[in-house]
Amino acid sequence: MPELFVKQLASYHAPGVFNPWSETDPQNDRGPQGPQIRRAQLQQYLAERIGKAKLLLVAEAIGYQGGHFSGIPMTSERLLLGGLKGKGILPEHAIAGITPQRTSREEVRRDGFTEPTATIVWGFFADNAQDPRSFVLWNAFPWHPYKPAAGLLSNRTPSDEELMDGHRVLHRMIELGSFTRIVAVGKKSASQLATLGIAACEVRHPANGGAGLFRRQMAELLKGV
Repeated sequence: MPELFVKQLASYHAPGVFNPWSETDPQNDRGPQGPQIRRAQLQQYLAERIGKAKLLLVAEAIGYQGGHFSGIPMTSERLLLGGLKGKGILPEHAIAGITPQRTSREEVRRDGFTEPTATIVWGFFADNAQDPRSFVLWNAFPWHPYKPAAGLLSNRTPSDEELMDGHRVLHRMIELGSFTRIVAVGKKSASQLATLGIAACEVRHPANGGAGLFRRQMAELLKGV
């Protein structure tokens, strides 16, 4: 089932949007195998969780420091490469069935890209000794929207039209899983889920000084799961 889901994700194309699972980043990828590696990593990530995970965390969109190169939402390349072991976050927390690989060029970011939000989210679950297969990290818009004038190493807010495309995928994700709780990470995500009529708890987005409140709210939420 995850294989078909990832195949559908890979089929999406739109101006100003990078699809990590079917497109190559010509300036920053190590080579043409980038999309294939990212597909395999997302597929493995989902295969280890779908049907088991009870918690679905939904943020806004993939960023260039996270899923753009790792292929996994809210998960950085540096995490997959073992660069966050000092924070108690291990590569096998994300995927255990295959050996993770980087897809960015070493000259661009020697230790792989790292995303602050991803580090905070994964760090919270690691600090609280949560089973890493008990939750799925996702996005309301599951691809990477970028600013064409700034290039692929940039982020932007997805348009309403783009979010409609993401909503169809989000519904499929919810149907695919057996989640007992859906969590909106940040106000933008909460607004999107409310628009769709999806019941969700809202927690503070960890960016821009929100890490402490995010951790406190998530700790309270986990007590009821």
